[in-house]
Parts: sequence; C-alpha cells; structure tokens
Amino acid sequence: MINYKKAGVNIDKANRFVKEIAKHASKTKRTEIMGGIGGFGAFAGIPKGYKNPVLVSSTDGVGTKLLIADILNKHNTIGIDLVAMCANDIVVTGAAPLFFLDYFATGKLNNKKALDIVKGICGGCKKAGCALIGGETAELPGMYKGEQYDLAGFCVGVVEKNKIIDGKSVKPGDRIIGIQSNGLHSNGFSLARKVFRKSELKGSIGNALLKPTIIYVKPILDLIKKINVKSLAHITGGGFYDNIPRVLPKTTDALIYQELWRVPEIFKIIQKRANIDDKEMYRTFNMGIGMVAVVSKKDIKKTHGIIKRFGLRSWTIGEIIKGKGRVII
Repeated sequence: MINYKKAGVNIDKANRFVKEIAKHASKTKRTEIMGGIGGFGAFAGIPKGYKNPVLVSSTDGVGTKLLIADILNKHNTIGIDLVAMCANDIVVTGAAPLFFLDYFATGKLNNKKALDIVKGICGGCKKAGCALIGGETAELPGMYKGEQYDLAGFCVGVVEKNKIIDGKSVKPGDRIIGIQSNGLHSNGFSLARKVFRKSELKGSIGNALLKPTIIYVKPILDLIKKINVKSLAHITGGGFYDNIPRVLPKTTDALIYQELWRVPEIFKIIQKRANIDDKEMYRTFNMGIGMVAVVSKKDIKKTHGIIKRFGLRSWTIGEIIKGKGRVII
C-alpha cells in the first residue's frame, strides 16, 4: 500500500511544526490581531487613530541567498531577510507594517531547519513591529531535491492617506541621504556566487554574504514623524539606477557622488574579481547604501541625528537637480 507518508509527505510532522510556529508567532502579536496561527484565514483590524487609512501590501523572496545559507548550514537569519525585503518596501510609502505571512516550500521537511527559519521570521517581525499571523508550509517531494527549500513573504501595512510618501514634492535643491547597508542584503547573489569558490563560501566570505538585511522600519517611521521626508527608496534588485527613479518626479534627476561614503570591502572584492564596471555594480548591488531618503536642505542635520540614534550610519550622498527622472553617478 502506498500512502501519503510513503509518497514523501508527512502530515503529522507538519502539524507538529505548525504548533511550534504558533509558540514563536505569538511573541509578535499586535493588539489588532484576532486569533492565532492555525486557522484557514487570519484576521486583523485597522489600528486606532487613523482617519482615512490606506492598506499597503508587498511580497518578495530572498532569492539565491538561500544557497549560501545551505552551504553554511545556517538558517536562523534568512527569515530576517524575508521580512526585511517586504517590510522595507512597505515603509518607503510612509506605512507602518501591520502583519506578515510566509510561504515555506521544501522537498522534505526538516523541523529543526524550518524552525530556525521561522525564528528568524519572528525576529524580523519584531524589528519591523508587525505580527506573523499566518502562512503556508508545503512539503513538495519531486519539486525540490531533499531538504532544499524556498521562501516567500507577504506584508501588509497601513498609512494615513494624506501622509503617503510618493515623491511628488521632490524638487531641485533637495538633498539625498544614504543610510548604510551591512553588505549585499538580499540581491546580486547569482553574480556573487560566480566569483567565489565554494570553499570560500564555507568560510568568512560566506558569513559576510549571509549578513541579514537591515530592517529600516523603526528609524524611518521615527524620521517621518519628525521631518518632512519627501521620498524614500529601498535599494534592492536594480540597485541605484532602477530603484531611485521609481520615487522621483520625471522632471528631476538624482545626482549622486559615490566618493561621499565608504563602499564595504565585499563589493570591491566582487568588482575586482568579476571585472565589472561601476555602472553595472551600481545597477546590481546596493554598494553600502540600503535605503535612500530625499529631504530639504534644512533637514539634513536632523535626519542624520535621528538615524544615528538607531545605531545606523548615514551620509549626504547627493542632490536633486532638474532632469528627466534619471540617476547620475
């Protein structure tokens, strides 16, 4: 007789895993959340105090950074990356992340590995101030080899309609503030893996690549409470050239001076080994800048002060000029 377990799907094991998830997810709960993990759907109310609330949603994954986690057999930070990639996209609109859901698919469920991933997701949710309210764990033998897995995340936030940050007020003379990244974050790994030997990825290089994406939610939310932030861009896939124009008026350009901040060594190593020109690097990687804010000249000092209080470095890396919606480095 062939049953589901013999076919490669262990329902009992998956159910035990869901119970473990619930213990950790409960630590991320917000007052607006109704019920817990395990139902067919998850319920959340709108936080109090909003007059005209607008929901903002985002979905993303971690990409081939998962392969670095697999090489190092270290899976407790990759969940932070998953939350960061979604929550950072939410906060650039001025929205506060409200709740998060995840999708975890694997060829064969390893409860310990999966629990490490979920602990990372919960840790990321705490940093982002949102609740993990649900998700899906799929055991898909034949789709993935052995314990190989993939992740996707889904985040919903809320913002007052008249406080949405859309970049429309950006004008020539405004300044561009760059906030530090701590490495590659979660982009450019397909290229990065080609320039390092597997033995290097098992050592210090691998650990440097695996550093989790910074979650900028709390410093950015504090910043927009205290100054008029005109525009925000999360520097992810597409680097500077594709992300910053998304939040600029088409009548302006972003003029960036690359010598105004220190590019982390890992990017210099990749560039040298792959023999890549500067433009390709700035279109593929964040180059040490994970988030960009556009503010008035008078708000520069205050912006740097607020960011510093959250333990992050920031630099004035450029200015807005008349143009056609481009980035000039």
